[in-house]
Amino acid sequence: MTVQAIADRVGLSASPCLRRIRQMEKAGIIAAYSATVDQKAVGLPVSVFISIKLERQRAHELDAFGAAISRWPEVMECYLMTGQFDFLLRVVCADLEAYEHFLREKLTQVEGVASIESSFSLGQVKYSRVLPL
Repeated sequence: MTVQAIADRVGLSASPCLRRIRQMEKAGIIAAYSATVDQKAVGLPVSVFISIKLERQRAHELDAFGAAISRWPEVMECYLMTGQFDFLLRVVCADLEAYEHFLREKLTQVEGVASIESSFSLGQVKYSRVLPL
């Protein structure tokens, strides 16, 4: 959206609207701008949600796992969790063979992983980056 379009939508002129946008960027409220790429259109139609349990939940082990998976482009999201598992990952890949390669060559090679449970998405029902403000 252009600044003018945003200004029209919120009932401001362009100049004060831009000033408020810049203030929100500076304050960290607006963290980034991005384009949403369709994963299927770029040959990555498979989404896998992976629950990871570590052998120990000490800060060092949690940090080491986080550092390891942060280097892998297949991992789109990673959350530190409460409950039965320590981490929940969302991984994208081209097909089952690519996922198996990711699993064998990367994920199972991380020291301290006790268990891995994979769930394959059959389809996306909702995806939003818009916060309920």
